Amino acid sequence: MDCPSPPAARIAPPRAERRPVTSTHHGVTLVDEYAWLRAENWQEVMRDPSLLAADIRAYLESENAYTEAMLADTSALQGQLFAEMKARLKEDDSTVPSPDGPYDYFASYVTGGQYPRLCRRPRGGGPEAVILDGNHEAEGKPYWQLGGASPSPDNRLLAYVVDDKGSELYTIRFRDLQTGADLPDALPDTRGRFAWANDSRTLLYVRLDANHRPLHVYRHTLGTPAETDALVYSEADTGYYVSVGKTQSERFILVDAHDHQTSEIRLVDADRPDAGPVLVAAREHGHEYAIEHHGERLVITTNSGAAEDFRICEAPLATPGMAHWREIVPHRPGRLIIDTVVFARHMARLEREDGLRRIVVTRVADGEEHAIAFPEEAYALGMASGYEFDTDTLRFTYSSMTTPAEVYDYDMETRTRTLRKRQEVPSGHDPAQYVTRRLHAPAPDGELVPVSILYRRDTPLDGSAPVLLYGYGSYGISIPASFSTTRLSLVDRGFIYAIAHIRGGKDKGYRWYTQGKLKSKLNTFTDFIAAGEHLVAQGLTRRGRIVANGGSAGGMLMGVVANMAPDLFLGIIADVPFVDVLNTMLDKDLPLTPPEWPEWGNPILDAEQFAIIHSYSPYENVERKAYPHIFAYGGLTDPRVTYWEPAKWIARLRERNTGDNLVLLRTNMEAGHGGASGRFEQLKEIALDYAFALKIAGKDGASIA
Repeated sequence: MDCPSPPAARIAPPRAERRPVTSTHHGVTLVDEYAWLRAENWQEVMRDPSLLAADIRAYLESENAYTEAMLADTSALQGQLFAEMKARLKEDDSTVPSPDGPYDYFASYVTGGQYPRLCRRPRGGGPEAVILDGNHEAEGKPYWQLGGASPSPDNRLLAYVVDDKGSELYTIRFRDLQTGADLPDALPDTRGRFAWANDSRTLLYVRLDANHRPLHVYRHTLGTPAETDALVYSEADTGYYVSVGKTQSERFILVDAHDHQTSEIRLVDADRPDAGPVLVAAREHGHEYAIEHHGERLVITTNSGAAEDFRICEAPLATPGMAHWREIVPHRPGRLIIDTVVFARHMARLEREDGLRRIVVTRVADGEEHAIAFPEEAYALGMASGYEFDTDTLRFTYSSMTTPAEVYDYDMETRTRTLRKRQEVPSGHDPAQYVTRRLHAPAPDGELVPVSILYRRDTPLDGSAPVLLYGYGSYGISIPASFSTTRLSLVDRGFIYAIAHIRGGKDKGYRWYTQGKLKSKLNTFTDFIAAGEHLVAQGLTRRGRIVANGGSAGGMLMGVVANMAPDLFLGIIADVPFVDVLNTMLDKDLPLTPPEWPEWGNPILDAEQFAIIHSYSPYENVERKAYPHIFAYGGLTDPRVTYWEPAKWIARLRERNTGDNLVLLRTNMEAGHGGASGRFEQLKEIALDYAFALKIAGKDGASIA
């Protein structure tokens, strides 16, 4: 039975003080009444949230109090949702062990534990040892996030990275795995990216500059002060990121400078880490490539030669430049090569065609190749390379919106797969009770937008069901139609869950990305609206019955569609939403602005790009009209989408909204872009989102499962 929740007592919402600031760009004057919400000392706040100005803190806390009051009538429902989600979570879960030399490494959880434990055991069996206990490390900290960890090549040490503010200022530390004690070495203010040299004493890592940008690669030798670390590479262009990695063969450390459409890679011999980096191919605008190594050659996945959806080439180690690249897997339009991993005797590539992924394995000796097949109409597939090079085993994961995740080890020579793990749902899950389908929504220009949907088999498909429609649509990121234990709580209450695979992602090849950026960015928004309208046209729901959801750049999408088609949506859930696009892209000193210009455009230098961004930027386009219910979420220490973006947006919405729907803001005062760090705290945040959706949809909150 559907019935509205008892209305929360209406109290006066917070009203941010208007302090107009004007600026003029390309002859256009912008007025920002809420610019004061951006702390002048925002960089210091990232390191120490207590330094936030008192007036800004008071406003954010008043918004939090208002949100809590307006959603107080969902408190019991939030508890029910959290309990269900937690019951579906195997609390003492662990990952499939990955072999590395004499050990198998894996992560595990304990019942009641919020954080992972890193463990290892002798290969082939033996007692397990906990080498890093996240629950112990996080004690007494409001936020703790393990950003990554890797054993040294000799398996005597563990390098691990931790963020204890949510600001993505990672510190790299080292643990002696024989004694369990940490070494005195500590490398602060890093991106968290690092790679061991083969001597197990040297580490290459990425250090952030004063504006939180990953521009510098340093070499650290254990036992020496971080201040004396040698600079290996420094990127002069602030529009580029720098990262480090290692080839599967472990022969080379990769120093990769890149923006969203151009890359440039250098090789450092992992046996001689003090040797200078060797350039593979100089950057050319729009050229992206990735490197693997095999014997006396490099294997290069590249979009050179007009290969929009990428091809694979090889080049001699001695002469790695583009003039010596020879094609071994040709470009085929519409078949996007996503990833390539090279092993001693095989090469595996992950590719997507017609919106679906597959794995293709090639035998190095004779070039014979075969694909690994999968049965469902919509699914998610991931390829994991593991630690080892000299192996015939490829590990991959498979799931669908109805099928829990499965981890397989695949013998690339015998073509047999071994199920290593199937995701357990302790409270029970019957895939036969659910239906997943792939629809194709016609966009205004005739393109067909894939839409993956999930619903209970007994959900009435008569237009009465509410829909949660998720979208992202930026940076070429594709949202997989994967399994989720949390969304079952929504689907079990009569919702249809849908994912719109809109332009800006690469779901239908690289062109799907380029048709959703820069001058073509409008396609991202109209694709999402078309997906919602198609669900209505198919009789699955009706206008004003759709709750839209997206985060980060997907949160920007939420702000745009709220402006463009408010009557289509019942509500908008915008997580860490990038809604102040124009002002952010006009500020070259913010951490991510220069690297983002290839995605959105540079409104500082280009009047046309300014006009395009100005035409859709959610904050600039808030109008005096009735808006759907809106729930926005921000993180105080978020360096990606700064907290003031959702705060300013909500302030302007509340000023201009002519309707009486809820307009809510919640700022996590102790976290950043990813929200709360503990796995149970993350479930509570999802439960809050879903309680909001159920409240505005008039559902009574009772599960029919």
